[in-house]
Order: sequence, then structure tokens, then C-alpha cells
Amino acid sequence: MVKIGDIELGEFPLLLAPMEDVSDPPFRAVCKDNGADMMYTEFISSEGLIRDAYKSLHKLDIFEYERPVGIQIFGGDVDVMREAAIIAESVNPNLIDINYGCPVKAVACKGAGASLLRDIPRMVRITEEIVKAVKLPVTVKTRLGWDDETKNVHEVAERLQDIGIKALSIHGRTRVQMYKGYADWTMIGMIKNNPRITIPIFGNGDVHTPKQAKELKEQYGVDGIMIGRASIGHPWIFNEIKHYLKTGEILPPPTVIDRVNVARKHLQKSIEWKGEKLGILEMRRHYSNYFKAFPNFKDFRTRFVTTDDAATLFSILEEVLDTYESKEFAA
Repeated sequence: MVKIGDIELGEFPLLLAPMEDVSDPPFRAVCKDNGADMMYTEFISSEGLIRDAYKSLHKLDIFEYERPVGIQIFGGDVDVMREAAIIAESVNPNLIDINYGCPVKAVACKGAGASLLRDIPRMVRITEEIVKAVKLPVTVKTRLGWDDETKNVHEVAERLQDIGIKALSIHGRTRVQMYKGYADWTMIGMIKNNPRITIPIFGNGDVHTPKQAKELKEQYGVDGIMIGRASIGHPWIFNEIKHYLKTGEILPPPTVIDRVNVARKHLQKSIEWKGEKLGILEMRRHYSNYFKAFPNFKDFRTRFVTTDDAATLFSILEEVLDTYESKEFAA
């Protein structure tokens, strides 16, 4: 049984990665339905939290149906991060996660995210202050290092474990790589097999199929896998991996009905969470992902992204079902 503090996650948990503009409550709802064992909010600016910025505060929304769920924060100032962690704890998540891995310039060039991989002492101070300030388990997500010459995640793992984090998720790229090239799981496996390391180690990066998940589990011995981009438009990946690990069988791909049902629930949750106008607007980025393999879909796609009425959108989803369900077509 893999545990983060007192949180029991099963024998080989699959985690939904925190993704900006993706892993909001509506998306987390459909991933939970399809087998995600642990989920995280979009990463939240510590500066935004202590300034009561609406966008940051809104990301604190969590719901009972998605537990266990962690709130992820980012920032580079020790005092601000400590205060942000206390604010995050006040909404009663299951854990607090710290982002030391975001590679984008807007974050890394402001002394937050992956930039802390170039200042391990400050990373340690921030983490230690948060561990002291909150009662919840504290976890960390990071990368291998800043670049190929400074892969220092071994030091990060040992020092952060020593000050009390309860789990570590590692993306198998450096900051300089961004999301290019291939994730290197070799160092992730070395950290997991370091006799000094006793906390759960979760691997992340380039897990797109159940077979890949099984190979990585067996080769590197990680405690679980964190899945990000592969879940976008395909939340079924969590149950597909679980089924394959248990039986060695590949589940058939989701049917047209499956896809329409997930898109329908995603839209409904989006409207419930943000109201009809904004909920419809923010759902637009997802339709192409759910139906990306559908032939001759351009007209539907155009209608999805230009329609402002909820009832009409649900009607369009029914049209998609009627149009494609009767055809011999597997998305």
C-alpha cells in the first residue's frame, strides 16, 4: 500500500498531474470517474493567494467527490510561500504540494518553479518553512535539474525528505528541455532505489499507453505514475493502465457514447463551477481533444467553439452521437 502521510492510495497509484488551464474541478471530475487515484489543482501563485487575487483564490475550489486532492502552490519567496501554504490548508485539501518544476519563463524567470533547482538552499528553506507551518502532508513536484550539466535531483530528494516532505514526483526532463525530447526515467529509478530514500517516488513524463506504464513500473520500481498531457481528451487512460496492469489485456478504445458522455459531464461541471458564460468559454479548448480522431468533424468543431448557449451545446453533443454512433468507427 502506497501512502502519503495517512492517505492510502492503493498498490500502484496513478496521479493526475497539475496542469495550468487543464486540471480544474470539471476536468478532475471526469478523471476521477475514470480511475485517477490522486489529483492536484492547477498550480496556484503564492503571491496571488496572499493578495486575494480572484484567479488564484478560485483555484482553491475543491469538492468532496475528487478526494484525495492536493493543492499545488508556487513561488520563490520564503515568507510568501509559507503564508500561501497556510491559506491553502484552510480550505481543507488532503495535502499541500510545492511546484519546483514549472519550466515556463513567466514562472522560472521570476525565481519560482524550476528556477529553484539552481538554488537548492532556498528550495530547502521554503520547503522547511511550509512543513513547519501546516499540519497536512507536504509533497513536491520537480524535474531532473536545470540543464544536462546540473542534474541535481538526487540532492533535492535527500534534502527535502530529511526536512519532512511525504512524497516526491519527478518529471524526467530538465528545465531547459521544457517538454521537448524524451523523458529520462533513469534518474527517477536511481532515486527510487536509493537506500536513503523512504518516501514514495512518483515518475512523470511520456506515459501515453498502458504498455509504457507497465514497462516503466517494472524497469524503475517507482511507487506510482503521474500522468499529465496523455489524459487531456483521454481521461480513460487511468482505468486503461489499471486494467492492463491487472490482466495484461488492453481495453477497447472508448466508444462514441463514452466520449460524448464525458464531454457532456465535463461541460455540465464547467457550467456549474464557473457559470454558463465562462463555463462554456473555458470548455471550448476540450472538444477537439475529445473528438480529435473523428472524420469530417470540422462543422461540429466550429459550432462547439462559436455557440454561447448551453442547451444548444448539449444538443450538438447529441448530434455528434447520432452522427457517429451508427458508423463503424473507433476513435
